[in-house]
Amino acid sequence: MAQVPMEELMTRCDSVYKLVILAAKRAKELAEGAPPLVEVDTKKVTTVALQEIRQGKVFVKGTAKPEKKSKSRAAKAKEKRGDA
Repeated sequence: MAQVPMEELMTRCDSVYKLVILAAKRAKELAEGAPPLVEVDTKKVTTVALQEIRQGKVFVKGTAKPEKKSKSRAAKAKEKRGDA
């Protein structure tokens, strides 16, 4: 099995326990036929899951970078009127 550096994985997840659960769930999805999100030389689902986590393709819900929020109606109205 390819070695995935633990230090790099821990930058993606704040807890070893969350990391293990995430990797296990993703490996199960891969074993059930989900397409891999990264190119790897192995067919081992655990290694693929860890590589996906390492590359930031899979993450724990709530830890991803927040998307840019849309403006409120009031802010849009101000912008439209020219009030900045």
